[in-house]
Amino acid sequence: MIYTTTETVPGQEIDAVLGIVNGSVVQSKHVGRDIMAGLKGIVGGEIKGYTEMLMEARNIAIGRLIEEAEKLNADAIVGIRFTTSSVTDNASEILVFGTAVKLRA
Repeated sequence: MIYTTTETVPGQEIDAVLGIVNGSVVQSKHVGRDIMAGLKGIVGGEIKGYTEMLMEARNIAIGRLIEEAEKLNADAIVGIRFTTSSVTDNASEILVFGTAVKLRA
């Protein structure tokens, strides 16, 4: 599956727009990561536990986006965007959305 933040796929022509697709995941904090975050807040630096958690959550959301597009028999997803929101004090949602399209054969 081709997915891109651009509105077109280079070298391809969009034949049909199939609809908006999305994928999301709600990720909660881990106590161990919070302890490390507190320590990093004192000394500074990257909080690798959170970086890894967010990368994993983005990958899950992209996987769900692709699954939804495949159900529509899409060839590509264009114009994808990511957004986040706080669900509770200890959990955030990562949402990715875009437009599923059929490419000209």
